[in-house]
Amino acid sequence: MHNRSLSRELSLISLGLIKDKGDFKLNKSQIEEIFESALDSLINYCRDELDNCELEFENASQKILDSELQEGVDSSYSNVRDELKKSLTKIETVMNTLSITLDFPKLIVSSGQIDIREDVNHRICNIINNLKSIDSDIDQAMDGWRLKRLPRIDRDILRLAYVDINFLNTPVAVACDEAVNLANKYSDLQGRKFINGVLRRLQTI
Repeated sequence: MHNRSLSRELSLISLGLIKDKGDFKLNKSQIEEIFESALDSLINYCRDELDNCELEFENASQKILDSELQEGVDSSYSNVRDELKKSLTKIETVMNTLSITLDFPKLIVSSGQIDIREDVNHRICNIINNLKSIDSDIDQAMDGWRLKRLPRIDRDILRLAYVDINFLNTPVAVACDEAVNLANKYSDLQGRKFINGVLRRLQTI
């Protein structure tokens, strides 16, 4: 996981820890506390995902054993292999994230990692200081919907993408891909499609 991707994810978790009353007001110390809580949440999330992957692995292994005991049932091997591939892919993703986040508290004091903390702080401050204008611009791209009607996680993903495009000079394609990746992990299929559509319309405003 690249530093920017990790900082986006930590920014998203941090925003979720802030009460959304339409007007965020936080000082630097409060943002730092929220950042630490977000880091703990991400680590716990990864641990939960690893536990789920372990269960999936055990289930797939049991199915392999069962299929080996049944002669002539070749089709079952294909299904089990597919399940194992999915589990392995998921485990690889989670372990890559976990390998970074578990060492993160030690790494942030080094010059190579302090940029993540600063990037998260910068993203959150951009949203806090420009919330009304950001939400207003996103509303214009909602095509009959209002931002406040979306689930909180989807609102924050869109806000972060907006900041990427309009404040951090991130290429639009990269910002959209990152937003969809966050939606894949934290939202649902409907949310992912909706976010993708809003971002496309937002580019024309």
